Amino acid sequence: MLPWLCVTFCVAFGSALVPFVSIEVFVLALMTQRPGISWVALGAVVAVAQVAGKLVYYYAGRGSIHLPAFLHRAPKPMTPTRLRWQLRTKRLRGWVESVKERCERHPHWMFGTYGVSSVVGLPPYMAMTVLAGLVRMPLHTFVSVGLVGRFVRFSALAASPAVFAGWFL
Repeated sequence: MLPWLCVTFCVAFGSALVPFVSIEVFVLALMTQRPGISWVALGAVVAVAQVAGKLVYYYAGRGSIHLPAFLHRAPKPMTPTRLRWQLRTKRLRGWVESVKERCERHPHWMFGTYGVSSVVGLPPYMAMTVLAGLVRMPLHTFVSVGLVGRFVRFSALAASPAVFAGWFL
C-alpha cells in the first residue's frame, strides 16, 4: 500500500502545479484497481500533496515568489492596438481589483469561499489559492482550511467506487 500512496502523493503534487493533470481520475482509477487501499489514507495523502502544491500559487499571489528574469517580458511601446486592448480590459481589471478589495475588507467571506472551493471545486480552487495570497490570508488558515476541504473531497471520491459497487452488486 505504501508505494501506491507515494505514487499518489507525487501525482497529486504534480496535479496541483499543472492543471492538466487530473488527480480525480487517478484516484478513481487507483481505487477501482486496488480496492485494498484505505480511502482515508488516500484522502489524507492527496490533501497534503494538493495543499503543498498550491502553496506555490499562494506565495506567488502574495508576491513572495518572483518569476526568473528570463520569463519577464520586455516593456513594449504603446501602440494603438495595445491602447484599444487596455481600454477594453479596463472594466475587467477594475472588477478584479474590487473583488480583491472586498476580500480584504471581509476576511470571513474569503474564508468561506475558499473552504467551499476546496471541497466542491467551484469557484476554481487554483484561482482561490491565488486570491487567498493576494488578500494576504494567514498561512495557517490557508493550510488548515485547504487540508480539511481537500481531505473531505478526496476521501469521498476514494470511497465512491466501493459505495457504488455495494449499491449495484
